[in-house]
Amino acid sequence: MIQLLNVNKYYHTKQGARHILKYINLTIEPGQKVGILGRNGAGKSTLIRVIGGIENVNTGTVNRTMSVSWPLAFIGGFQASLTGLDNLRFICRIYNADIEKAIPFVEDFTELGVYFREEVKTYSAGMRARLAFALSMAIEFDCYLIDEVMAVGDTRFHDKCKYELFEKRKERGLILVSHQPGQIREHCNVFYVLHDGYLKRFDDVDQAYAYYTEQG
Repeated sequence: MIQLLNVNKYYHTKQGARHILKYINLTIEPGQKVGILGRNGAGKSTLIRVIGGIENVNTGTVNRTMSVSWPLAFIGGFQASLTGLDNLRFICRIYNADIEKAIPFVEDFTELGVYFREEVKTYSAGMRARLAFALSMAIEFDCYLIDEVMAVGDTRFHDKCKYELFEKRKERGLILVSHQPGQIREHCNVFYVLHDGYLKRFDDVDQAYAYYTEQG
């Protein structure tokens, strides 16, 4: 289970504190598919980073009793002076994963070719995103965090990503944040809207979308 209790997140700016998340309460059960609608700038990415432990909260509590991925395609954790292969080895050691099993999967999935053994700082943004997604799939998690549905690479590669995440791991939990209701409708069965820092739950995606639209 993942549980957020009265979570507040704000950033200090020259104009004062900017309150992004306000008294967020959220519980995700194993296998649950949670969709969170929010407009650009609503704080969706901040929320997903807080759930994943990438960012700390200012007040409140985040409890996790199941393993949680980093946000898919998140590239902030790469060591740029290491190769893609060395980054994979490092992550596998952290998560106690089978390195020898992960290497052929990531090498084949990313389609990086010789670049897999080159320093990550030589990669394009798309290459980094493909590596990050593949590393997420090489480590098995109870719940996957998705900041918008993957749109890395061409249609064929996008289809590979969707198969790995939504078909092979359909019994796992996921949290999808998006401003596109179609993505939420397709992949989720529990619905929230993040607006003005507050999170509101809905049992029906149409109700969630209606509220989302009303907020302008």
